[in-house]
Amino acid sequence: GPSDVQGRTCTVPRLKRSVVGCLPVLYWLPRYSIWDYGMPDLISGISVGIMHLPQGMAYALLASLPPVFGLYTSLYPALVYFFFGTSRHISIGTFAVLSIMVGSVTERLAPDRNFLVMLNGTNLTEVNITARDSYRVQVAAATTVLGGLIQVVLGLVKFGFVGTYLSEPLVRAYTTAAAAHAVVAVIAQLFGLSTTRFSGPLSLVYTLVEVCSKLPQTHLPTLAVSGVSMVFLIAAKEINSAISARLPVPIPVELIMIVAATVISSYTHLNGNYTISVVGEIPSGLAAPRLPDASLFKEVMGDAFALAIVGYAISISLGKTFALKHGYKVDSNQELVALGLSNAVGGFFQCYAVCSSMSRSLIQESTGGKTQMAGMASAVIVLVTVLKLGPLFQELPKAVLAAIVFVNLKGMFKQYYDIITLWRSSKVDLVVWLVTWVSTLLFNLDMGLGASITFAVLTVIFRTQLPKYSVLGHVPGTEEVAQSVREVPGITIFHSSATVYFANADLYLEALKGKVWEYLKGSKDPDCATLGAMSELQDGDTTTLGSSSEDTLSRELDKVSLGSLGKWTWDIHSIILDLSTANFIDTVAIKTMRNIFHDFGEIDVTVYMAGCQMSVVEQLELGGFFSESITKGRLFATVHDAVLHCLEVMDASDTSIHIYSTSHIFNIFQSSHPLP
Repeated sequence: GPSDVQGRTCTVPRLKRSVVGCLPVLYWLPRYSIWDYGMPDLISGISVGIMHLPQGMAYALLASLPPVFGLYTSLYPALVYFFFGTSRHISIGTFAVLSIMVGSVTERLAPDRNFLVMLNGTNLTEVNITARDSYRVQVAAATTVLGGLIQVVLGLVKFGFVGTYLSEPLVRAYTTAAAAHAVVAVIAQLFGLSTTRFSGPLSLVYTLVEVCSKLPQTHLPTLAVSGVSMVFLIAAKEINSAISARLPVPIPVELIMIVAATVISSYTHLNGNYTISVVGEIPSGLAAPRLPDASLFKEVMGDAFALAIVGYAISISLGKTFALKHGYKVDSNQELVALGLSNAVGGFFQCYAVCSSMSRSLIQESTGGKTQMAGMASAVIVLVTVLKLGPLFQELPKAVLAAIVFVNLKGMFKQYYDIITLWRSSKVDLVVWLVTWVSTLLFNLDMGLGASITFAVLTVIFRTQLPKYSVLGHVPGTEEVAQSVREVPGITIFHSSATVYFANADLYLEALKGKVWEYLKGSKDPDCATLGAMSELQDGDTTTLGSSSEDTLSRELDKVSLGSLGKWTWDIHSIILDLSTANFIDTVAIKTMRNIFHDFGEIDVTVYMAGCQMSVVEQLELGGFFSESITKGRLFATVHDAVLHCLEVMDASDTSIHIYSTSHIFNIFQSSHPLP
């Protein structure tokens, strides 16, 4: 029937939308203009691809893997991201922080001591490097596949907001601490020392102690190579940044250095003559995909989760920065899926965990990259290198790669300036920064992340536990209410800076009663204090009230229940609870609210609620808050409306409550509420 046709036409565009949503390449590729974008993307892709080579090989050292796997990691994930990613400017591939996280797993599950073999006819042992490295590759691949699957699942259940739980101070402190781990990991390579990398809590301290104890055994030729490399790199990068404005593309300093180092090393036979350790055999061609070792999954679960979360947090913050700058939108859930698929597919091809790299993404953007096509171009460069040029790099000294890592971490160490800026702007964020930094340095990278997130969530809970409570007044001649303005006579407007829920409902009740006592003590405005029986306590000069009489007063007040206050001339006839900050309300808070209405009702003080969101009103209804005594007539859209209502009620009943003259009220509300 016609309804069927209508149903089908409805679902076809929806199906198309969801397919394009899952495969963003179908949206932008048909609209791709080679004329407008082809050349900029190609130039940008080549510039980034040229950076991938030295970075991929260098960061593989941090992951404790043979350098060729760093090249694979710069290739496959970038190809997958091309199809699924929504950011046009981020460069997916190896990144220092994730590399060191992978390194902590490979070192933990495949330490050297597990691969010792006896040398023929002697008591000496040596490490079987081939067996060790092949097992480490399996460990890294299994961790990466699991991390990728976690990301895909989180993305499919629309959990993209998980990145918002990692506040910027937390991520920056975490990456700063990870950079310290990375420095300690490459120091041994820079000095030509053979050290064992420890794992578990305090591993950083143990490794540092061992490096320091072995410093006398420094291999001088290696130190010379790394020293020269670092001086060259730092100088060249400074020159590069100084003249970058005049260059169409930046000079590929790192590539020039690894090519020069390889040429010098092979002609002077650094490995043979000076026993400087080199990259060694790089297989040409691509390895066939293989299934990850699923038996490792349970051992790397925590690390995989940490990799998934940190990799996503870094990528989405970079992606959103570029999207904002260039006026397009990045879909956080789709990014999570794209990153997860890049990791999962990469893991089958023996890659390790990837995310976007700040340095490469900035190059991709600054050299004029317009779309994901630049990422494809960079992957092609890596592909050509892996297929044809890989074996040429066999004589490259590892110390040069270590120098590249060391110099690239310079940007992360600039993040220590955060301490100064956060000290000025937000002490809570500073504490989060320091706790994250310390826990990540002392514990391992996965435990450090867990501890940091837990602490950050606790700070949120503490903030709702310590809200600011204030009594608002009316700004004359306007419809506004504000703090420290003269209160509307007879009306208390009570405001809390946090939502009221089970953890702070009691605090809310205490604070409200406390503010009401302040009225009784006359601390707000001595004219208002008409509390006969209590005013005797205040015969002395109120400004110099000693703590003793203050204590007596509070003790007296403790004996007084709200109900018994009816004997005295009561200065307040209405209380307005400003609930505009509440975004939800739970059963405990509803009970507290009911008590407030009931207690104050006993002494003829009417309580109103103002500024409730619709969801809060619905929750109040479901919680059985409204009754014959508490009707919806007590709810107002704004505090201003509630104040007007209170004044109307007062006018109507014309009560003989002792308040300011009506002319005073008339002056305050004249502009918005002419009295008859």
